[in-house]
Amino acid sequence: MTNTKRRVFDASFKLQVVQMIRSQGLGIGEVCRDMKLGETAVRRWLAQADAEQLGQPGIGKPLTAEHQRIRQLEAENKQLRGDVEVLKKASAFFARELR
Repeated sequence: MTNTKRRVFDASFKLQVVQMIRSQGLGIGEVCRDMKLGETAVRRWLAQADAEQLGQPGIGKPLTAEHQRIRQLEAENKQLRGDVEVLKKASAFFARELR
């Protein structure tokens, strides 16, 4: 068993790699060899970028700042909806207690 650590890439790096492949017409294999990246990861980044361009959430972490913000707001919205439900139940409970 090897003791290698998993490399982590930030969204801006992933986006740069996607743009290199798309704008410069480089092959995925070529970019992966040159930058010592796994083809599976790069293909996933390309699929994520395609999904984001179509306005879909995609499968991984968002690449663009816009989609990162959308995910953050969606999580916040979900939390707030949950809080509202708790408050509704609490107010109904206390309204019954006052009767």
